[in-house]
Formats: sequence, structure tokens, C-alpha cells
Amino acid sequence: MGERKARNVVVAMGGGPTPVINNSLRGVVETCFSFPDRFGKVYGAWHGILGVLKEELLDLSAQSREEIALLRTTPAAGAIGTARYKLAHEEDLGRIIEVLRAHEVGYFFGIGGNDTQEVCLKVAEAAERAGYELTVVGVPKTIDNDLGDEGFKLVDHTPGYGSVARYWAWTIQCLEEENRGSSPADPVLVVQAMGRRVGYITAAARLADPEREMPLLIFLPEMDPTLDEITDLVADMVRRHGRALVVASEGLKLAEVGERRDAFGHAAFSSSRATVAQILVNHLNDVGLPARGLARGQVPGTEQRVAILYASPVDLEEAFQVGRKAALLAAEGISGVMATILRAPGPLYRAEYDAVPLSEVAAKDRPFPGEWIARDRADVADEFVRYARPLLGEDMVSIPIVEGRLRFARLRPVFAEKELPEYVPAAYREKG
Repeated sequence: MGERKARNVVVAMGGGPTPVINNSLRGVVETCFSFPDRFGKVYGAWHGILGVLKEELLDLSAQSREEIALLRTTPAAGAIGTARYKLAHEEDLGRIIEVLRAHEVGYFFGIGGNDTQEVCLKVAEAAERAGYELTVVGVPKTIDNDLGDEGFKLVDHTPGYGSVARYWAWTIQCLEEENRGSSPADPVLVVQAMGRRVGYITAAARLADPEREMPLLIFLPEMDPTLDEITDLVADMVRRHGRALVVASEGLKLAEVGERRDAFGHAAFSSSRATVAQILVNHLNDVGLPARGLARGQVPGTEQRVAILYASPVDLEEAFQVGRKAALLAAEGISGVMATILRAPGPLYRAEYDAVPLSEVAAKDRPFPGEWIARDRADVADEFVRYARPLLGEDMVSIPIVEGRLRFARLRPVFAEKELPEYVPAAYREKG
């Protein structure tokens, strides 16, 4: 029997980016490079699954190894692009297999959250129906930390969350100094955190104050508070401390915010006509505070998911290792799975890496545990602090700086030569 020929690789990103997503990409790519007898050319799908549909495959094998190494501290998804495109048409799935066949692709990696893992599952199923040999492995990613099971047995946490949790822990520390100093004029500061349906990001505010010394109120989507309930809790805090720092999830259902939705039907609050923070600030100022001065609002935007200067060294290392694990699984011929991060037993934090079937995680949300919500529904419990604290890390991540500017990876636009006719994704044709 002849020696098996190395087959090419496609890596696609999906959904919102994170500060450490490119280190997962690097983990996949560099590990594939180290098995030249198994993996051939490595392509990055330009803007996620859209790049496969449009046959836009960036040749990562043609890039300098220095630029690949710089992916480690290059945030967000600018290197190869991401997409929010729902695979809901058989025609699209057929096109994907056509493109992969035309470029002799035998391995497909999808880096992303529950929707991206659904894309991986659909691609794997389409290949099986077509009788096309394809190894599909998912790589977890989401700042929301909502990928996995409620018991934390399949996925302990996802790459991206530790860095965003650190962003909020440190940001709240700084905002506490602001609120403490300016409270005679601005006794209430309302801050809005990302998190459409689940509260892991908002909960990370408690990591700024594990001893509960700040006049801090935290409202997660799972708490589902009314505007009046929040108002009463804020008023009580102001009466006791003369001020209040309020962290509210963007997903609170306080009023009509004119929300817009992405291709998967998820609310895109950054694109909405109003914000939870503004609604809350307006209401607090309309009804009045039990102190002189006004409530003020602050809405950090998508910078919280691209802020590489806040990156957790734990998160950065785990993002690489889970990408590497995905490539190692593929090298063993294991398909239809997602690489995963688990927590080793024992008092000291240590990550372990394994695999979980895509069917167990695709398109499934993990809610914030009810037992981690405080009784007054305005805070989180110590169990959450114990869970999340090790993910922040202790050191600063060193970012290359050249002439005063951050040095990010810059990949050359070297694309695979197109073999097939032009194609417009089916959902785009529906919209005209």
C-alpha cells in the first residue's frame, strides 16, 4: 500500500473576536506545519465560512514564520477575518464540499462559539453525505463563556473569557476611583457590559472587589430585574454609602432598545438605537436620587473583546494550547469533535485538554448558574469568584512595540488560485 499523501487544511473563524483568538489560529497552524507528512498547505478562510463559499482562501503556508509568530499577540480577527453567516441552505453546503474538493482539503478547523461549532457540525455532515473524506475539528472561542454544559464537565471555560474578565476586573477598579472621587456631583455611575443572554462577562465585575468593599451592584440577564427593582436597589446603596457603582448587562430587558439582529437571530446591541445604560441613567435621573448630583453612564463597546493590553497570560496560553490540541486530534484522524479545556482536580488551578463531540456543543447556550447568583439578585456569589479568579493570571502580556506603535501580524494577500465559477452565498441572494 502506498504512502498516504498529505492533504490540505482550511481554518475558518466565526462570530465575534477575542483578544486571544489569533493565538488559537497560531496553535492550529504551527502544529500543522510540524506534521508535513499529514498536513499539506494551510489556508485561512477569508472572513470565515464566507471565504470557503467564495473560494477566498488565504495561503498561510506562504506567510513568513515571523508573521505567523506575531499572531500570538495580534487581537481580534483582522488577520484572516470572521463572519456571522448561518448555513441554512443545502446549496451552500454543496458549494463548500465543491471548494474543499477542488483544493484537496482534507482537514477543516472552525474557531468560534456555539454557532461556529454548528457550522463545523454541518460541514462534517455534508461531507459524509457527499462521501467526501474530511476531518472536522472545532476550536472553542467566545468571550461570553456560554459554550458547553451546565455542569462544566464538557467545557470548563472558553478562550477569550479570561481576558475579558480581566478587562472588567481592572476597568471596575479604575471606575471605582472615578466614582469615589466625583461622587458629590455624580453619585451613581452606570456601566454597561457585553453579554446578550448570559451574564459571565458582567459577573466579572465582582473580580475587581472580591472582598465586597465597593458600593457595587451587578445585574445579569439571568436576574431579569425590572427598572423599578434596580432603582430601589440603587437608592438603598446610595443611602448607605452616598454613592453606587452599577454594572448592567446589555441584555437586560428594561425597555425597548430598538435592537438589531445578526444572521443567527442574536441581538446585536452595539448596533441598537438605545442602550441599557442610557435607559437606566435617564430613569434614575428622572425619578431622582437620594443624594445631590446625577447618575452618569458609560458604555464600553467592542474594545472589551479586542483589548490585547488587558489579555490574561493564562487565557493566551490556553488559546494556543487548545488550537494545538485540535490539530493533534486531526493528525490522529479524530473528526466530528471540538477540542476543549477542562479543569484538573485539586486545589491549584491547572488546565487539561480533551475532545467533546460537536453534537454536544453546537448551537447550545450555557446559562450562568443560578446558584452563583446572590440572594438579592444584585450580585454574584463567592463560588463564581473561586471559578473565575484563576483565569485572570498574574502577569502582563508583553506586546511588541515598534516606533511607539503596537506591532501586529500583517499577512500578505496570497490567495489560492480559484478553480470554480464565482458564487454568491444563498442567503445574500435572498436579500437581493
